[in-house]
Amino acid sequence: MAFSHPPRQARRAVLFAGLGAMLALAGCQTGSRSRFPAPGPVGPGPIVPIDTKRNLVAVIVPTSGADGAVGQSIANAANLALLDSGDQSLRITVYDSAGPGGAASAAIKAVGDGNKLILGPLLAEDVRAAAPIARRAGVPVVAFSNDEGVAGRGVYIMGFTPDQSIDRVVRHARGKGMVRFGALVPTGLYGQRASQAMIGAVRNSGGRITALEQFDRSPAAVKAAVGRLKVKGDFDAVLIGDAGRIAAIAAPTLPRAAKLLGTELWASDKGLGKTPALRGAWYAAAPDARFNQLSGRYRARYGKSPYRLASLGYDAVLLAVRSSRNWPIGRAFPASGLIAQDGFSGVDGNFRFGRDGIAERLLEVRQVSAAGATTVSPAGKAF
Repeated sequence: MAFSHPPRQARRAVLFAGLGAMLALAGCQTGSRSRFPAPGPVGPGPIVPIDTKRNLVAVIVPTSGADGAVGQSIANAANLALLDSGDQSLRITVYDSAGPGGAASAAIKAVGDGNKLILGPLLAEDVRAAAPIARRAGVPVVAFSNDEGVAGRGVYIMGFTPDQSIDRVVRHARGKGMVRFGALVPTGLYGQRASQAMIGAVRNSGGRITALEQFDRSPAAVKAAVGRLKVKGDFDAVLIGDAGRIAAIAAPTLPRAAKLLGTELWASDKGLGKTPALRGAWYAAAPDARFNQLSGRYRARYGKSPYRLASLGYDAVLLAVRSSRNWPIGRAFPASGLIAQDGFSGVDGNFRFGRDGIAERLLEVRQVSAAGATTVSPAGKAF
């Protein structure tokens, strides 16, 4: 079943029906604690009769184990989005992907309970476990993973991918006249994808790669990779394709004349500016303004700050709410509506799903400062 596509502004107004209320409340509630117990997400509980008045949506995240705090934050934000929207046509149930049987067991339970849409899982290996079960049942999966390898065939990923942040910051650097690029990337899957993204972004923008080095994540290995990079070539800019902790090790030994570039991983590190060599560096990330408002609303309800990835749960539920207009109760979720050329607007800015199932995002470029980071190139307003 396909969506009828209203004009762009109307579509975004619907998507942000709940967020508007959130923004209005956040100003007076930021930093406060609710006097009432924070409502937890709806647990799996006993098997209940199929709801004939609401469409059922499963949220599959780890609510226990090593990633339990992150998963619970996503689940809380998902419930908050439903409350903020005021929608009465959806029911959310949370399933623990770290429980007995893992994500596969959670997916079997979710499908058996009659859910017609799965939001999650978070980890790529959990998506791989849950996707075949959902696919056989004809249930779309909107996952929170950033692993492009799990997307497609009914799986859509909302996570922030390195190729998009690298392309954005490289294009910004090229616009400032930088031509020669070096790169430092970790070993492993993320590093492999960051390398491919860097090579493609530089080539597509008309620059050239003069050196690229890999490292494992020990301080000695990072410094050794920097040494090899400096021997191999001159560069106007160097990408440090890893988290802020690694960037803080590499930056002081890189040539001062080179502009330092980062990936979306830097966005979660508020202490980048504590390393003087990183001040002035650029990285691309989703805009934070709406997330900051969400954080205030979340703290008011749950008494603590959300993890940054909580925004994915919030935005995923808003997508489901928007879809409910064209989603008859008890019928299949209208997944064709997820492929919309003009995209959607959420807490993390504008995004859209390609036919490959990967969320394309409009990112901003930030510059690291002693106090944090400032936006030097705003995110686009529309695709």
